[in-house]
Amino acid sequence: MSAGVNVAVVGATGQVGRVLLDILAKRSFPVANLRLFASERSAGQAVDFNGRRVVVESIAEQDADTLKGLDIAIFSAGGAVSKAYAPVFESAGVIVIDNSSAWRKDPEIPLVVSEVNPDDLDATLSSGRKIVANPNCTTMAMMPVIKPLHDAKGLKRLVVATYQAVSGAGVAGVAELNDQAECILKQGAAKLATCPEDVELPEAVKFAEPIAFNVVGYAGNLVDDGTLETDEEQKLRHESRKILHIPNLRVAGTCVRVPVFTGHSLVVHAEFEQEVTVGEAAELLKVALGVSLLGTQSVDGVATSLKDENTRPSARGVDVAGLPTPLSAAGADDSLVGRVRQDYSLENPKKGLVLFVCSDNLRKGAALNTVQIAEVLLKKMQKGDNDV
Repeated sequence: MSAGVNVAVVGATGQVGRVLLDILAKRSFPVANLRLFASERSAGQAVDFNGRRVVVESIAEQDADTLKGLDIAIFSAGGAVSKAYAPVFESAGVIVIDNSSAWRKDPEIPLVVSEVNPDDLDATLSSGRKIVANPNCTTMAMMPVIKPLHDAKGLKRLVVATYQAVSGAGVAGVAELNDQAECILKQGAAKLATCPEDVELPEAVKFAEPIAFNVVGYAGNLVDDGTLETDEEQKLRHESRKILHIPNLRVAGTCVRVPVFTGHSLVVHAEFEQEVTVGEAAELLKVALGVSLLGTQSVDGVATSLKDENTRPSARGVDVAGLPTPLSAAGADDSLVGRVRQDYSLENPKKGLVLFVCSDNLRKGAALNTVQIAEVLLKKMQKGDNDV
């Protein structure tokens, strides 16, 4: 691998695919040769990467013979494409890092957050399966924050409300919010405050209700199992259990779609086996990989929080004057966490914390973690810990 890695990106012309290529370039991932794949419709397009023009190939025309020589393939083209073609790459000896939900529940496939459970990748390098799953973007935002707290205090239960940006629904979700907002603004959006009946709301297509200037208490697709949960809500449960290796972890989630273009937010109620103060949590989160703590820190053993709601956010990192928001998270690698406080709904509030988390769902929530997984795999290969 000293000469570089032969990399494929499947779904290269999509929203996440373009972010992925940018991250590969900016992190100086050692790409020796790059091949880009997409649907027949996008085949033939030329994409710039690090000063090169790379022509997009049709994924439908590939087989094990045409894929030989590749080392790593990063998929971001949806579950159906991943199910159909990840095994084809795997049969050619290529390690697949998949960004869809296709493989997350498979017990033979590791589900990895690079800062949380990188050692789960050892099985990929030593066993027959060569597929790694990337978690859902909401689970991804929470895991780097929860893992150090769990390691120190023993996690028992999570109750999570997510406020998910429209870019999580793809380009069509972004377009729907933009078009609806423009339509309502032309009519005078302030009318919504007192006489909403005078505003003609655009038709909802991508989401269950109009998303502009609104909140839709339903993100994902209803699961046909009688729970009345969406698949987004169940992903929080199943993926948290698998990543943290807590098979019976109690998790309840409510996933909400909000009129934000990029940046998912989560309110997390976490209950622990042992007592944990806000100051202790802050000390753990200050040094956690993939986390920037804002708005709460321990000063001489005393938790210091935001003074008032008008305090302006400043630099990312440990900062008593900061507040996580989707706008501040956009473009950031870390999960931003703040509003850390005890959970006074518990009989013993010191056994619970409430946190507010924001993360860029297109970056860490999708593209960045796949590249970080590739970086971890490369380091393991170079150390010679596994025969590949």
